[in-house]
Amino acid sequence: MQTADFLARLHGVFDSARPAAVAVSGGVDSMTLAYVAHRAMGGDVTMFHASSPAVPQAATTRIRDYALRHGWLLRIVDAGEFSDEQYLSNPSNRCFFCKSNLYGTLAGLTEAQLFSGTNMDDLGDWRPGLKVAKANHVRHPFVEAGMTKADVRAMAAAHGLDDLAEMPSAPCLSSRIETALRIEPEMLRAVDGVETLLRAELAPQTVRCRVRAAGVVVELDPAALSRLSPERRQALTGEIRAAFGQDRPVMFQSYTRGSAFLREQAT
Repeated sequence: MQTADFLARLHGVFDSARPAAVAVSGGVDSMTLAYVAHRAMGGDVTMFHASSPAVPQAATTRIRDYALRHGWLLRIVDAGEFSDEQYLSNPSNRCFFCKSNLYGTLAGLTEAQLFSGTNMDDLGDWRPGLKVAKANHVRHPFVEAGMTKADVRAMAAAHGLDDLAEMPSAPCLSSRIETALRIEPEMLRAVDGVETLLRAELAPQTVRCRVRAAGVVVELDPAALSRLSPERRQALTGEIRAAFGQDRPVMFQSYTRGSAFLREQAT
């Protein structure tokens, strides 16, 4: 199906849900949804961004820049997950508590129809947050239009949003913390700082700074990993330890999706 056909389907969703509110995380899906929703709905749609230590600083900056450039109605909110002990304890279904706080907060701030950037590919993953979305009557326009991640990227590119179309996937920073290790804001800031450093130093296609009980694991795509000389690896190890403020082991290895998730997927 062509991008124009998907766009027509999205417009049908938008027309059935005025006014609307888009939960924007700063990733390619929610940013593309916010862009096309604003073009179609104008002042009938408001973007909500929950800023917290779990959100990379670059994501919040990106959202602010887009809102200013394109005239979005934007509200920055605190969803309150860092006051929720169930979230901070980092269970295997941590996302359930994150989304419970997010959608509960947004429901208290607006009566508009809530939209998320969930796409068809997400439905095949284990995502506890989708249960919360259903309970809060959140709609997923990309799912309703039958769009995959590749379709979303193609739509971003068709609108000249190359920065979004080519942006690597970047789950929240809390996903870098090994299951059952407590989520600490300072730790997430260190993770964000290390990943920002590595992007500047190595220009990797993929980078994850994961915190495990055994130490810090830096995961890179194979090409970036091959560019790490022994000397540079040693220097980066010192910088990473300094970022975390602890003399903990630092390991470098190839990227493995979801490798900080340890427990069985509960139903």
